[in-house]
Amino acid sequence: MKLKKIFGLMATGLIAGTLFTGCGGGDNAVKDEGDVKLGVITTLNASEQKLEEILKMVSEKTSVNIKHHPIIHYKNLSSLQMGLESGSIDEISTYQSVADYLMSKNPNFKIVNDHLMNLSDSFCFAFRKEDGMLKREFDSAINSLKKDGTLDKLVKTYVTDVKSDDPPAVELPHDDNFDTIKVAVTGDLPPLDLVLADGKPAGFNTALLAEISTRIHKNIELLDIDGDARASALTSGRADVIFWAILPVDDRPKDIDTPEGAVLSEPYFTDKVVHLELTK
Repeated sequence: MKLKKIFGLMATGLIAGTLFTGCGGGDNAVKDEGDVKLGVITTLNASEQKLEEILKMVSEKTSVNIKHHPIIHYKNLSSLQMGLESGSIDEISTYQSVADYLMSKNPNFKIVNDHLMNLSDSFCFAFRKEDGMLKREFDSAINSLKKDGTLDKLVKTYVTDVKSDDPPAVELPHDDNFDTIKVAVTGDLPPLDLVLADGKPAGFNTALLAEISTRIHKNIELLDIDGDARASALTSGRADVIFWAILPVDDRPKDIDTPEGAVLSEPYFTDKVVHLELTK
């Protein structure tokens, strides 16, 4: 199957956790300077209204006066990019590794530096609840990759050391004696998950799936989907696994990016949340 080309080099607005970037405390509290419209790729278990309610709740709980971030969902990077460039949104939420990659490609991007609260999210795979065996196989593979140092090497090769060059394409192994499972990917979260201009999958996530495939003795077929189609791809049975799903590393709602009826794998990568904007 030929996967779609990446929709420009724009940051993916990801998870509700990005909403809280900008919170501070004490003398460093950020004062309200008006609405800052935030572009976010559709979360799997939260509407725009719910995300704004969570942000308001955090603001009240911490007694921090922060910028109001009206949330605008986008289904993919292409529409997110058009929203930013047209002025429909002011910022995009993403991750440090993604921001570094994008800024190395485009000098018009910069990180918004007035965010005082450091937040991180852990990346996981999502499965249907009834596929407990498949989840256990992935968990076992992830834990073994951590234990033998392979996961650290993959992070170094495909995330830490990636600068302006595209990560190399990754060939997924295939064995006619293995069953095949379908994994839905967006292909638009470089350098974690991306599709090169020639349609070949690349990046950290594909390299990780190649290792998992070998360890669980299953072939992996990638399905190319938009971010807002992840939940339906899983629950409908079109896909057996989806990347990505996020587990916040704090007291935010843990199911904010988990489709109803789904369970998450062991986390395999954690990254800091940042916002990106266009240079003035």
